[in-house]
Amino acid sequence: MQTALVTGASTGIGLATAVTLAKSDYTVTATVRSLDSADGLRRAADAAGVELAITVLDVTDQDSVDSAVEGVLAQHGQLDVLVNNAGRGRVGTTERIDVDQLQATLDVNLIGVWRMTRAALPHMRTRGTGRIVTVTSIGGVVAQPFNDAYCAAKFAVEGMMESLAPVAAEFGVDVILIEPGAVATNFVQNVDGLSTVGDPDDPYLPLLQTYLTNMAAVFDQAQSPQDVADVVLAALTDVSPKLRYQTSDSVTERAATKLADTTGSEALEVSRKRLTQS
Repeated sequence: MQTALVTGASTGIGLATAVTLAKSDYTVTATVRSLDSADGLRRAADAAGVELAITVLDVTDQDSVDSAVEGVLAQHGQLDVLVNNAGRGRVGTTERIDVDQLQATLDVNLIGVWRMTRAALPHMRTRGTGRIVTVTSIGGVVAQPFNDAYCAAKFAVEGMMESLAPVAAEFGVDVILIEPGAVATNFVQNVDGLSTVGDPDDPYLPLLQTYLTNMAAVFDQAQSPQDVADVVLAALTDVSPKLRYQTSDSVTERAATKLADTTGSEALEVSRKRLTQS
């Protein structure tokens, strides 16, 4: 039986992924930042009739990362799958985000992934097998307005994993990126920076309000966390896994357009419409 460690599993994609893998006969350790936030995960596991271990993990704390990985290895003797899912959004332009806020965003979305991967990889490399799955975003392929810090982190994760993938493959370790679009979770409600929306001194306020209105319509058509979890499972069970998996046809179309748009003009035009048309 394969062993999986899933970060950011208290809600949303992480919760759905942890339960889905447990239902598929993986031995799952699901991590949360606080056990106080684990009730929903426990209820979901009970409803699915599965067992999984729940442990505390803060991806911004190296000791916490090491403890979680070492705990799985001590209990099970192996770690076959790492799912890097923990993440946090931040709304704002470069001018409105200070360096400390940028660092906090990078620490969860980029450096946290780096810490987890660096902790798990030596064991997988030594065994000659393993899969490292990282949930990124369409925002790591096509930048979104007012997501300067978040997209910077997600673009960097994409680059990190694309660079690591061919090297890790030489040791039998598959590196996989999952790219969702809009997903119906509480991620948006928890985005940092939303509390400042409405500041009358913000010169970007009219553009930001139009953008948020347009994005609300996008999220009305959002995928479910289970849709994304199903893609994660498909990637893990793919005999010859690909580097990237988009979670819907619309995300695949946007990614393909970006890759074909070598000047960036078309991508910027789509973004401009979200700022000026309602």
